[in-house]
Amino acid sequence: MHVFIAGANGQIGQHLLREMEDSDHEARALIRHPDQGPELQQLGATETVLGDLEQDCSEAMKGCDAVIFTAGSGPHTGPDKTIDVDQDSAIRLVDTAKAMGIKRFIMVSSMRAEEPEKGPEKLRHYLRAKHNADEHLRNSGLNYTIVRPGQLTNDDGTGKVAVSAKLEDFGKISRQDVARVLLAVLDSDTTTDRVFDVVSGDTSVPEALAKL
Repeated sequence: MHVFIAGANGQIGQHLLREMEDSDHEARALIRHPDQGPELQQLGATETVLGDLEQDCSEAMKGCDAVIFTAGSGPHTGPDKTIDVDQDSAIRLVDTAKAMGIKRFIMVSSMRAEEPEKGPEKLRHYLRAKHNADEHLRNSGLNYTIVRPGQLTNDDGTGKVAVSAKLEDFGKISRQDVARVLLAVLDSDTTTDRVFDVVSGDTSVPEALAKL
């Protein structure tokens, strides 16, 4: 499967490229600057393509079978940038995928995005943006999966997670394990049109997804 990765130069995106290197899938990494290309290809990108998520990416997406959106504005930007990237860019990419006949779309969201007003006040604008993007994808008609990780860490992944449509406890999960979940979702028959929370746990990623 040819997979278009938005946010490939981010931390989850880079882990995903490493995980995909030994898979049967081919990763097309979106980059904003040409000098990012060689490093991402060393990590595992089959190819890199120039583009800007805040603009039309249809040319960059040609020939792809699936999209993984793992981009984010980052913790040091203001609410406006969060809307631009986490909401509007995600929505634009969903619409582009649909228009191009790309049927598979995997979105990295966040736990509590389904109820943004119940989240911590300082995170509500972020959760609202994620919520709006998630709802747009759910109503798009695409074959979607929305992955909602808990608090992200840079710890080494364990390969073991807890997965549920809604987890009551807001736990932690390493970015490496989120990347492993994203790759496993591509090959899973149980994640079609599903939304689920994921944190670190005691069950291997394939087994956890199989139980959804």
